[in-house]
Amino acid sequence: MILIIGGNGQLGHDFQRLFKEKNIEFIATGSKKLDVTNTESIYSFVEGKKITLIINCAAYNNVDKAEEEKEICYKLNAYAPRDLALIAKEIGADYITYSTDFVFDGTKKEPYTEQDISNPLNNYSKAKKLGESLVLESYEKSFVIRTSWVFGVGNNNFVKQVINWSKTKNIISIVADQISAPTYSYDLAKYSWELIKTKKYGLYHLSNNGIASKYDQAKYVLNSIGWKGTLNIAKSSDFVLSAKRSGYSKLDSSKLEAVIGEKIPSWESGVDRFLNELRKKGEL
Repeated sequence: MILIIGGNGQLGHDFQRLFKEKNIEFIATGSKKLDVTNTESIYSFVEGKKITLIINCAAYNNVDKAEEEKEICYKLNAYAPRDLALIAKEIGADYITYSTDFVFDGTKKEPYTEQDISNPLNNYSKAKKLGESLVLESYEKSFVIRTSWVFGVGNNNFVKQVINWSKTKNIISIVADQISAPTYSYDLAKYSWELIKTKKYGLYHLSNNGIASKYDQAKYVLNSIGWKGTLNIAKSSDFVLSAKRSGYSKLDSSKLEAVIGEKIPSWESGVDRFLNELRKKGEL
């Protein structure tokens, strides 16, 4: 049996969708059903269920608010992932959890590999980096996947924000100095699953192929939905944000692609399929 923790978010939603398509049995929990920071309740929950894989999709994702809410950010992004790894170890289950491209400071200016030295710039990414280390130190049958700019139907995200802005604005300004790769949560779930099946544990990068600024991503979305307004280029310095961000954080997914023997689709393909999902749901 597979346990999905954080099942109500974007990635959790798409793991559920993937497993339903493949007729794979799973249990999915949200924060109301299972508090990821309460190890006793998790132990009680997994007891007797014969869990063979724990997928941790729970996280604290408000990068700017984490500058104020440091304690809860560390609880969710560092210590809870470690505690789940220890629970997985005790019950003999495989374990997978997720980290971020934000662990890098952007000084490299070419895609980051798993061997590159991280240098997180804010509380959110520092907590994520600590979580990576704690998990990999705690349990040898763990996967830690770094990803970037995730979007999917299960939650709010940048693509949905851009679509919402397009409904009320004729002029939109988006930064062009933040560069990475948008990642469709269904692809993140799908290729994570392919990796899990290999049992080649460790640290991996997984994002959709290609590279984009936030401006490039917004432009692609707006063109795809036929928006007729004006899109302006902005700089990060034009906006007042609490957390410092790296300007460049594109991940190199070639290690994972070599292990699973598949090429991950482009971010544009991911956006296309996501927009089709929204159309089918009547949300676009």
